[in-house]
Amino acid sequence: MTKKDNFPTHIDLMWPTLQAVKMLGGSGSIEEIFDKVVEIQQYPESIQNIPAASGNNTQLEYRAGWARSYLKKAGALENSSRGVWAITKFGETIQESDVKGLNKKVRDSYPENKEVVFSKPNQISEQEVISWKDELLSELQQIEPSDFEKLCQRLLRESGFIKVEVTGKSHDGGIDGVGVLRVNLLSFQVIFQCKRYKGSVGSSAVRDFRGAMVGRSDKGLIITTGSFTSEARKEATRDGAPTIDLIDGSELCEFMKNLKMGVEVNTIEVVKVDKNWFEKL
Repeated sequence: MTKKDNFPTHIDLMWPTLQAVKMLGGSGSIEEIFDKVVEIQQYPESIQNIPAASGNNTQLEYRAGWARSYLKKAGALENSSRGVWAITKFGETIQESDVKGLNKKVRDSYPENKEVVFSKPNQISEQEVISWKDELLSELQQIEPSDFEKLCQRLLRESGFIKVEVTGKSHDGGIDGVGVLRVNLLSFQVIFQCKRYKGSVGSSAVRDFRGAMVGRSDKGLIITTGSFTSEARKEATRDGAPTIDLIDGSELCEFMKNLKMGVEVNTIEVVKVDKNWFEKL
């Protein structure tokens, strides 16, 4: 349990974020860093489950995103286009007592429109990316649960699954459907669950789903428009139990974009005159 009485601010999360990246070997994905921060601070699922005022992430995820953004602006972290965050040489020198000074330095560098600059979580340079995902998740939140199940069914088919069926049965332990994934010469039956809601899926939901899988399949998949708590991800890969694959809202958006399901990607044509070409005439 966190030692702080109040909900952690982005400043509270800056030092644990640096510690997390160091413990991960100097770099890590957003998910890896977030899970390590939760582990360091011992935030219970009750803290992880609090929804943000807007968007589809939890409040803790948004604050963690702000923490990474401030650390990046301060030069302590850097991130690649592939979503991997790494600590810089300057970041290696930072002590816990330096955090408040870093926060002030970053805020002072934006004397105007501070609320606009920091209104989005995660990488400040990726506000547009976050924006389209929020818009897409908002659309998904408005469709009927049965339509979301059909969307997941099509997503699996577009991804290479065959014989994908939505069971639509109530009181079935959370199982919404089943499909077959063929990999080369092998085929695997996969049971899936669709969760269309905001907030985080906890470890109990993963355990219940695994219990419903017993005797039916060794492969399970949970798709949600929300996110998963750190405990849920640990439960999904717990030793000695069938592994359950998890797709959160952000990953769902990426799948839909790549498969062009309700998402259009417009590219800009750049025309440049090659002056060297004319010299060869």
